[in-house]
Amino acid sequence: MDHVHVIDHPVLKRDLTVLRREDTPYGVFRSTLSDVSSMLAYEALRGIAMKEVAIKTPLESTTGYEVAESVVVVPILRAGLGMVDGFIRFLPEARVGHLGMYRDEQTHEPVEYYSSVPSHIDESLVFVVDPMLATGGSAVGAIGHLKKVGARSIVLVTLVSAPEGIASVQEKHPDVPLVTAVIDRELDENAYIRPGLGDAGDRIFGTN
Repeated sequence: MDHVHVIDHPVLKRDLTVLRREDTPYGVFRSTLSDVSSMLAYEALRGIAMKEVAIKTPLESTTGYEVAESVVVVPILRAGLGMVDGFIRFLPEARVGHLGMYRDEQTHEPVEYYSSVPSHIDESLVFVVDPMLATGGSAVGAIGHLKKVGARSIVLVTLVSAPEGIASVQEKHPDVPLVTAVIDRELDENAYIRPGLGDAGDRIFGTN
């Protein structure tokens, strides 16, 4: 699959197992998701632009590096909120936008209900984060919205992805790369990822 980066790491596989277990407590789920998000962020940030800077160590002058571009993290509400801390651990200066989208349980189509996007997004590297990429409707809608308000450089970061969702994103937004921890088998008749990990939002916030 073009532009799809599946991270293969033993620690990530271990933590994903914790997230999949149905009896994992809410607090453990939240903290583990944050840790996993940091690993995803680490990989997603590999292509970020850097600039050289002159610094002085206790012994001599040398060359160091700083991030050379603005970064915006945009979680798709509500489950995407569980991934934000993982990103800002690495980039505390990153700005955070919010996109509220929910899935209509009859049509399985996304419905947008809230948008708050930082200014100058056209000059920023934008990470759209959401734990689950199921049908791809929310991700496609979020990316489309961000493009309409000026975003030009977008990366989609997910925890668990379904083949159907990947295909949908690639069809509508072939220019947007995807970083994910795993590609699961399929969607069921209710458009839930199998084997998946259930409703990520419910498990993060304890609302199931």
